[in-house]
Amino acid sequence: MTTTAPRVGKRRRKGGGVFGNTGLYVAVGIAALLFLIPFYLIVRNALSTDLEITGENWKLLPSFQWGNISELFDDPTVEFGRSMVNSLVVAVLTTVGTLLVCSLAGYGLARIPYRHANKVFYAVLATLMVPTAVTFVPSFVLVSSLGWVDTYRGLIIPGLFSGFTCFLFRQYFLGFPKELEEAARVDGLGYWGAYWRIVVPNSLNFFAAIATITFISAWNSFLWPLVIGQDPSSWTVQIALSSFMTNQTVNFHLIFMATAVSILPLVFVFLFLQRWLVQGIAQTGIKG
Repeated sequence: MTTTAPRVGKRRRKGGGVFGNTGLYVAVGIAALLFLIPFYLIVRNALSTDLEITGENWKLLPSFQWGNISELFDDPTVEFGRSMVNSLVVAVLTTVGTLLVCSLAGYGLARIPYRHANKVFYAVLATLMVPTAVTFVPSFVLVSSLGWVDTYRGLIIPGLFSGFTCFLFRQYFLGFPKELEEAARVDGLGYWGAYWRIVVPNSLNFFAAIATITFISAWNSFLWPLVIGQDPSSWTVQIALSSFMTNQTVNFHLIFMATAVSILPLVFVFLFLQRWLVQGIAQTGIKG
């Protein structure tokens, strides 16, 4: 009986070869360049004069007017440093409060047995269908009657609950391994203990993703702080930015300098949380 050696075929190359990889790198490089152009324009105009920004002779590099930074923070009409602090306080407290409130609501809807849980969940989803303009006036009347105008409470508390964030937390907790929580209950932990000591430490990626999105949203909020922050001392950074453009004058160099300064916290937050952000967003699609 004779045996034949198995035929060894040629291995196929994975990927598109040198030209395929080169094309991919070129495409990614072009996309990165297009993405960075707005940031270049912001920095370039922030370090230029108004004449250089609006003039016909375009220059690739600015004249590096570093005095624009001190002019921005020394402007007596706009307390830009105070507005940065206000935005930071509002964004941080809104993020922490939203994570706490919405994660507890989502965990309760996903894990605590209650015969009306689905009805409550559908009511939460119904809030997503209500336009913001419908609730804006009643919210302002309520905040005004409580005396929260020009206060951090008026800027923060009305935005702590988000129906969409609650929905994301519920969907995530439905996919969380029940075995870990059952082991916690064997050790004598209740729902709160299981949530705080087991669920939260094992869900930091998801929490970081939601925190990043919430922080950016709170930092960029404009309409609600515009109505609540009527005194200049309670302005957020977005309101301070709009004050550089009036019916009489437009301070282009201050607008761009203020924009460049105002995006720095967002860049730092994104760089710090970026490695958790992608993983956390991928986990939002967990099926219940």
